[in-house]
Parts: sequence; structure tokens; C-alpha cells
Amino acid sequence: MRPNDEPEILKHISTEIEFLRKRLRGMAMISRGIVPNLVLSRRAVEKMLSAAGQYLADETGEAMLGFIIEDDTPEGLPTIYVLDTISPDETAIRRSHTFQQGDALQDEIIWWLQENWHFHRERYRGTDVLPGRFDVPLRYLGDWHKQPGSMIQPSHGDLMTALAWLDDDELGMDYLLVPIVTVGHAQIIGQTDLAVNYLTVPMDNGTDMRVDWWYIHRDVRVFQPVHPKVVPEDALPTMMKYAWHVVLPDRLTSETLAMTDDGLLVRTLFYECDGEVPLEFCFFAIRQGASAFMLFVTQHDYPHSPPRAYQAPFINGLDLMDPVATFQKLWEVATPIADPEDWAWDSEKFLIDYVIALEVDMGLREAPRLEIPVLIEDDDSDGASPDRVMDKYSRGEQNISNATDDEISE
Repeated sequence: MRPNDEPEILKHISTEIEFLRKRLRGMAMISRGIVPNLVLSRRAVEKMLSAAGQYLADETGEAMLGFIIEDDTPEGLPTIYVLDTISPDETAIRRSHTFQQGDALQDEIIWWLQENWHFHRERYRGTDVLPGRFDVPLRYLGDWHKQPGSMIQPSHGDLMTALAWLDDDELGMDYLLVPIVTVGHAQIIGQTDLAVNYLTVPMDNGTDMRVDWWYIHRDVRVFQPVHPKVVPEDALPTMMKYAWHVVLPDRLTSETLAMTDDGLLVRTLFYECDGEVPLEFCFFAIRQGASAFMLFVTQHDYPHSPPRAYQAPFINGLDLMDPVATFQKLWEVATPIADPEDWAWDSEKFLIDYVIALEVDMGLREAPRLEIPVLIEDDDSDGASPDRVMDKYSRGEQNISNATDDEISE
């Protein structure tokens, strides 16, 4: 054996030992019935009911978000709190025996909610607003999905997908929830004291929706039933409202493109501007050669609520590829810009309209001139070129108010 072969052999042996350790731990967890406690918010259950009711003939599903609170006692079990579910975007594929989630919108919403919760924890840690047990990160917990007929257990494909997630070290997840929703069950009258792994909810069509809750640990590698407990909405923290930029992505694209087309360099981010959540979605923009930035702050319900404008001087050393750091430096020296006297915001306007109004008011650009299309007859009685007459009015070379009736009629 060559000496340089020994490290590879030791590495292989170490890997095998770790594999066996995990399997033995998994077998012990199964034999002892070790599964977490599971607490569901009433909101999460109602959202599952609403989504399942919309797609009675097709499979569907949503991502789940909440907390994992560890118990440090020797025999203690962790508790998983499911606070909310998040619908996929329009790229989701729903068929009678197929469901594939689109994830662009879900990822954006999860990121938004996590950032808001992080700020909420920082802001209210140690106060009555934030109970100590909930001072933990907001986490993705897994996906629920609806299956056809009475398929109340996860499929083999579900197992392969779950194991792929758990084996991805970059994700860093030890376990997942994989609840299965089925519909069309006969309604159950009365309640039972048995600790079952499912709950039933009446639907509008006189049948029940059933949700079977399954849990899988990366060391156990099989699905285990877990008993759910539903609690009132006010027993758990409430998630922040979704911001406009995640529910109106086309609006965000239009806003950014309009400002870029007007010659502005634009960056976007969300930021804490007023000390409270939800966070604000912000823009900062600058024209080439300008000595100052314009900052725009929007609330979560924009464009129904108006934007606020600020101005900040150009600062050396800014890295425009890092919007958060740049905005933070600009925000520290920013001053409000007063709205023009004749300006009024409404939800049909865009930020570029606001930019133009502000720049006109500050003397940085001319007011837009009204262009009136003029229909020109082929008969050129005054000797002027028809194209030239059209050009005079469209480019504002002649004041339309000084034109004669004959010129306008031509």
C-alpha cells in the first residue's frame, strides 16, 4: 500500500462510520417513536382548504412557513409551528395526477417574510411583543400537496424528492413536513380523543377535506405520521402583509424599465425606513453626471399609497452593485423632497411621472409639451409643405394657441 493512499482509505472508512451512525440513530428514533410535536395555525388550515377547493379535479399544493423550536431537555421533542402557506406562481402545473410547483413567487415571498420577521425580532426582542419561545428564525418547512382519490400517504416520488432535499447540504435541512391533502370524504360527525395523524375540515360541497401529516428526518429516511394540533390565530405570531413588489411583479418591471428608459440608473431593494414592519420597498436613481441621487420609498400597499421622495448627495466609494449598502449610506444623509404644489398622486401614475414632476419643479428639465395630432389635407393652399405643417405642431415649433383657424382646419 502506498502511503498516499492512506488518507483516501481513512476518508472512506470515516464516511462509512458516519453512514452507519446515522442509520442506527434513525432506527432508534423509529423504535422510540421520536417525532416532533406539530402545531398548526387556523390560518394555515383555512388556506389549505381554500386552495384545495379551487382545484377539486386537479392536484395542487403550497409551501409552508413557520418555526422549529428545539427542546433542550434529555427527553424533549422539538415543536414545529406551521404559521402560513404560500401559493405557487402562475408557472405551476396542475393536472389530475400531476402537480409541479413554480417557485419564483414563493421564493420571493419567503424571503420577504423572513426579512420582516428578522427585523421584528431585532426590534422587539426582550419585550412582551415577542414571546421568548418565538425568538427563532422563520423557516421553510416543506410542501403540502393534494393527491387524487384516497391516496393519503406520500408516494415513492415524494420520498425521492424529500430525500434529495434532505441530502443537499447547502439547504441544511434535517427534516421536512410532507402533508397530503385529499378531498371528497364523507363528513365525520363528532370528535375522537385518538391521537391520529390527520385532521378533517368540512367543505362547501358537503364532503370533508382530509389532511394527513407526515414527517421525514434525514437520518430516518422514511415517512412517519405526526399528530397535528390546530390553535386559534391569535395564539401564534401573525405574518407580515405581502409587499406590492411580490404580488405585482409586472408593475415592478414596468416601473424600473420606465425610469431606465428615461436615462436613470436604477437600483431596488427593501429596507427599514420608519422603524416598523412591513419593510419599505425602495428605489434609488441617478442620472449620468448628476451630483445627487433621488430615493423613493414605497409602502407595502403601493401604488394605492403614494411614494415618498428624498435627495442625497453623491458620496465617494459607493458600490452600486451592493444596493443595500449604498442605500444605507445615502439614507443617512438624505433629505425629503417636497411635492410640487400642483402634484397629486393616484394609483394610475408611475414613479417616472413623479420623477418628471419633481425634476420640472426643481428646474432640472422642461415641462412636457402637449402634442396634438393634426390631420393634413393633400391640398397645400398656403404653399407650405404638408409634412412641415405637421412637424411644426408636433414638435412645438409654433404655439398652437397662436395658430389661425384655417391652419388648424388644414
